[in-house]
Amino acid sequence: MKRLVKIKAILGFLLFSAVAAYAQENKSYLYTDASTFPIYGKAIPNTSATYERLPASLEGVIRPDVWGLAHHSAGISVRFRSNSPSIKLRWISFGLATMNHMTDTGTRGLDLYTQDPIDGHWRFARSARPQKDTLNDVMVIGNMEPVMREYIVYFSLYEGVKKLEIGVEEGSVIDQPALDSPKKGSPIVMYGTSILQGGCANRPGMAFTNIISRELDREVVNLGFSGNAKLDYEIAELMASVENPSLFVLDNVPNCNASLIDEREEKFFRIIRDAHPDVPVVFIENPNYPHTVFDQKAAADVAARNASMRAVYEKLKKAGEKRIYYIKGDKMLGTDGEATVDGVHFTDLGMVRYTEYVLPTLKKALRKR
Repeated sequence: MKRLVKIKAILGFLLFSAVAAYAQENKSYLYTDASTFPIYGKAIPNTSATYERLPASLEGVIRPDVWGLAHHSAGISVRFRSNSPSIKLRWISFGLATMNHMTDTGTRGLDLYTQDPIDGHWRFARSARPQKDTLNDVMVIGNMEPVMREYIVYFSLYEGVKKLEIGVEEGSVIDQPALDSPKKGSPIVMYGTSILQGGCANRPGMAFTNIISRELDREVVNLGFSGNAKLDYEIAELMASVENPSLFVLDNVPNCNASLIDEREEKFFRIIRDAHPDVPVVFIENPNYPHTVFDQKAAADVAARNASMRAVYEKLKKAGEKRIYYIKGDKMLGTDGEATVDGVHFTDLGMVRYTEYVLPTLKKALRKR
């Protein structure tokens, strides 16, 4: 008898779950093009396409490898608010990029965050996991109370987003954000490598540029170019063209050997400084990778790169440059060797440790600003 009651209870639960799932899937949704909402994380508004990072004028001018990476939507996000009990995201990716050391959710997925009404902090809601096609239509979260909430959608880190539509239940409201958060109008502009682009965060919201944006409640522009932060002067010119920047961060050492830093770092800085003489600039060293404890050649290479970066910084200081800051890389990832996926690219733990390590200097520079 007890067994029969238990079976009935299980069947009842399964039937209820199936009915609930059917009801959820068969609701009517109204979709709004995300480009009608505020877009964050772009150096300039007029890029080659809505969710890309470089202007069309650089095609054929900048190195092809950099131009190709400009199509990646790393660091771009949109803001909206809605009282819909569920949120769907429908988007088209440029391609089906996949890597053997990074999740598809990080490379091609999207993240949905909502603002906590009590403390105002941005809280992860859920990821939109990509499907096996460039067209994705995903129910991100459902069964919520129908109250107005503020939202952020973080875009893919290693694939471009051609188009995004936000779906809300029919009869619900979707509108422009009511709060200026993260604050627009005075962005932090960060230049760097695959790590800065987001490699290898499990999902877009965990890229350290996005974490820093939430921590400082300020827009951050991600100019990370995987394997290609090689001090292209066209990127310096783009950074110099940013309107009313609050801070520049140069984190390019992992893609530059010592001679390239000697040759190009100072001029790259000078392009930015001449355009914005009062805006602080932060130089960041190469982190000590876990394997440099054992690999003597790798350790010497990292030391040489960092020595060149330090020499540029010291030269600028001696020349009287003000509002420049320097962050050493030796303790950036901790001492346990557990913060990377492959000895170089950061896991989510590495992204958090990096953020905690650089934030004090970024806050100091912003206060001086």
